[in-house]
Amino acid sequence: MSDALAGSLYVVATPIGNLDDLSPRAAAVLGRVAMVAAEDTRHSARLMRHLGISPKMVSLHDHNEGGRVSQLKDVLAGGADVALISDAGTPLISDPGYVLVRELRAAGFRIVPVPGPCALVTALSAAGLPTDRFSFHGFLPAKGSARRVRLEALVKATETLVFYESPHRIRDVLEDIAVLLGGRRIVLGRELTKTFETFLDGDARALLRLMEDDPDQARGEFVVMVTGAPKLENGAEVAGGDVDAETLLKALLAEGVGVKQTAAVATRVLGGTKKSWYAQAQSLKDGA
Repeated sequence: MSDALAGSLYVVATPIGNLDDLSPRAAAVLGRVAMVAAEDTRHSARLMRHLGISPKMVSLHDHNEGGRVSQLKDVLAGGADVALISDAGTPLISDPGYVLVRELRAAGFRIVPVPGPCALVTALSAAGLPTDRFSFHGFLPAKGSARRVRLEALVKATETLVFYESPHRIRDVLEDIAVLLGGRRIVLGRELTKTFETFLDGDARALLRLMEDDPDQARGEFVVMVTGAPKLENGAEVAGGDVDAETLLKALLAEGVGVKQTAAVATRVLGGTKKSWYAQAQSLKDGA
């Protein structure tokens, strides 16, 4: 967009819980733009009331983002500014906005980031886990089989692993981590910046026991942070490192051990349930 009078898209980070975390700059931008594109306008109306403003808002979410691009292009081309916000945190970080920003940038419009809260960074800053290298994987698949495939692909990753998770699946995710990633240290950031903000620390089995004893600890939105695999020294794993689950299963099957016996050995070595290991061993055998 060569027209110097065209408007700008402001990508505005909003609070993940505590409304006072909104920066003065973000508040000023939201108060003066012609339109706010919000993931859920009803949810974001609470923030607007807190600020004492009532901007024109349109929804922009996963199901309508493509259709909103041309509408917002027209607004910007007319010289008006637009703000993009998500329900909480920084837009595009496991939230809608990628398609809009990509298309507007390609068309030459000015994109202005207004930084602020992000659950990913907030959780890492207080977890006490290595942050020199980490990888963020958003929400794991809801379906168990797809989720386990995703986790299996990360077994050898040595950086800190970070995921987002809902209260409905947190126990299932911890079960899968216990089976596939072993007894690694995990820190759960729960309800960050809210009244019941909590950091839970331990391996997956310990955290599951904690949730069994106190079901309230399974409530709220989670950032799940898992220590990476032990780094290799001279081609061998550091002493005390976790056993690579797939390698163990394949080795047993290659030696002619039956699926049932393979599952029994994996359960003793890695923990988890015999039923889960049986299914994975059978899948590996069928795919051989």
